[in-house]
Amino acid sequence: MELEQEKTIGYICPSCRRPVIETRSLFSLAASPTEIQCDCGRSHGTVELSEERFRVAVPCLFCGKIHTVTGSIRHFLKETLAFSCKASGLACCFVGDRKRVEQAIERLYGTVEKLGEKSGKEAETPFLDAMVMEEVLAEIREIAARDGISCTCGAHQWRAEVKYGSVDLICANCGGAVRIPAATQEDIDDICCKDRILLKKV
Repeated sequence: MELEQEKTIGYICPSCRRPVIETRSLFSLAASPTEIQCDCGRSHGTVELSEERFRVAVPCLFCGKIHTVTGSIRHFLKETLAFSCKASGLACCFVGDRKRVEQAIERLYGTVEKLGEKSGKEAETPFLDAMVMEEVLAEIREIAARDGISCTCGAHQWRAEVKYGSVDLICANCGGAVRIPAATQEDIDDICCKDRILLKKV
């Protein structure tokens, strides 16, 4: 483990709805469980590292519960991670390079603002933004028609699960998956830039 490196953790506080973004050294994260707290004092997340695994727990703005994610320490060290709320399909926490986490939180904040605009008048619709979902699904279909969706296990068979603000593509062979955000205009721009989609098991 390269203890001189840093990791940034970001989420949106469910109490005050402000972004919470903190950067810590891997040395401090590995030394003991670390608490990431919002300035309002009403929410906090925790990060724990061991030799082989990581554990991140954060409060979720969308469902109000605490989401806990565990995984390989290798992924924690080498990748930018996005953790999602299973109920809504929307991201609730990001871990990785500070610039990428800040960009991801900024996009997530745009989704939160859209949720605020939607509440009440359109609360019963099945998607956060039906137009965005339609465009994202159309792009996924186009990529699939070119056989551009595959898994790291080598399989090209998959299924799609459409969520409130995202689409999960799941490998039929090994269960590897990828979540495609489908909530904002930026999500359309992102999927339009893709020639291929790679599913992988974390």
